[in-house]
Amino acid sequence: MAASAAAAATALLVAIGSERWIGLVPCALCLVERWPYRAALLAALIGLVLPRRLAWWAAGAVLVCVIAAAVAAAVHVGVEQGAWPSPLPQCQAPHFSGGTIAERLASMPAHPSKSCEDPTLVIPALRLSMAGANLLFALAFLCCLAMFLWRSGRRPA
Repeated sequence: MAASAAAAATALLVAIGSERWIGLVPCALCLVERWPYRAALLAALIGLVLPRRLAWWAAGAVLVCVIAAAVAAAVHVGVEQGAWPSPLPQCQAPHFSGGTIAERLASMPAHPSKSCEDPTLVIPALRLSMAGANLLFALAFLCCLAMFLWRSGRRPA
């Protein structure tokens, strides 16, 4: 459970660190991708204080959260690659309503957001975006956690 908590915390720290120290601007899908890691971190921390039998259920909850993280990252990669449109309305072009310039200005968002279709490339030579890196991390986390749960479920009590 400590390793799961560390992995979930690492994902969150990399996302927040890249935003604060490197200056990357997250899009709406980037912000959604963080929620499963927050839930996984909470479940892992709870699992650390539970008795062993109940901790196994907390690990299962972490597994579900990591699957959700992988799905969110896959959706984001698909949006970046143009495979499908973003499911979030925040990723769409703003729709200005009203007839006068003042009404249109009033309907504009307070802060411009980054388009979800614009990949932030971590490794430009490989065309690996932050969402793609998150997908690879989530899949690796998922495989390690699934192997741990499978092996721990086969041990005698």
